[in-house]
Amino acid sequence: MAETHMSSVSARRGASSGLRPELLYGVGLLLALAAPFVLYPVFLMKVLCFALFACAFNLLIGFAGLLSFGHAAFFGGAAYVTAHAAKVWGWTPELALLAGTASAAILGLVIGALAIRRQGIYFAMITLALSQMVFFLALQLPFTGGEDGIQGVPRGFLFGALDLNQPLTMYYFVLAIFVFGFALIWRTVHSPFGQVLKAIRENEPRAISLGYRTERYKLVAFLLSASLAGLAGGTKALVFQLASLTDVQWQMSGEVVLMTLLGGMGTLFGPVVGATLVVTLQNYLAGTNLPVTVVIGAIFVVCVLVFRRGIIGEIQARLSNR
Repeated sequence: MAETHMSSVSARRGASSGLRPELLYGVGLLLALAAPFVLYPVFLMKVLCFALFACAFNLLIGFAGLLSFGHAAFFGGAAYVTAHAAKVWGWTPELALLAGTASAAILGLVIGALAIRRQGIYFAMITLALSQMVFFLALQLPFTGGEDGIQGVPRGFLFGALDLNQPLTMYYFVLAIFVFGFALIWRTVHSPFGQVLKAIRENEPRAISLGYRTERYKLVAFLLSASLAGLAGGTKALVFQLASLTDVQWQMSGEVVLMTLLGGMGTLFGPVVGATLVVTLQNYLAGTNLPVTVVIGAIFVVCVLVFRRGIIGEIQARLSNR
């Protein structure tokens, strides 16, 4: 009887703890729906784009244990394809976004197939080198506009009916894309596939000994991460009506690493917090005389020393200890 009582109590505790993340996600969604009536919609859209980018990167490093220094290739490459499809080919925004995401997926498949056989620093350096190749292609190819980029990208009409030139309409479109991407990542992490990724992250030789073909799992994770990063980049190109070299240079890959580590690597909501913090600092420090990169770097150092698991990771650890 005592064991039965204890198991029922544990089950109720697990159920109640399982509701907490869902409640937080619901509150966050309600705040996001009301946010454009309080804050500048373009700023919020930038936050959502980079939050999705950071979540996509976190899927790879936080749950598969693969550190990529080349995610700017997918983010910026998809931005160029989306911008070109919308401006030159005259495609509708949804088709342009699909084209950008598909291009990021193809690029992710190629880079992943080349890099996935290596581990650790070798994997990171291969992704960085291939990303730099994409940067030089973006600089030299005629359709990218070189140093000028692709400017004046039309937002168009979503499904031929919704005018994305209206700030609120565009904001809720971007919010829907972020919710879709976040939900896909959440489902992936909580699926059997996600559990295998965690096992590979913790002990790959043991996962191999259990019969899992780890290279295939890592390649699929890389492909999914690249596709979502491309979706974020294409969305950013529509928001700012611009695709430039800034989106594809190696500093962009460094920024997404910073966002993920600040928020909490291996947590679902951590990259969102990290992206919000970094974008907010960049936005509000730009009008001051303070060096933005130095301030953000100092904050990163403090967080590494005080919050070793990141902001959300440290909060979760302390709550679990209680």
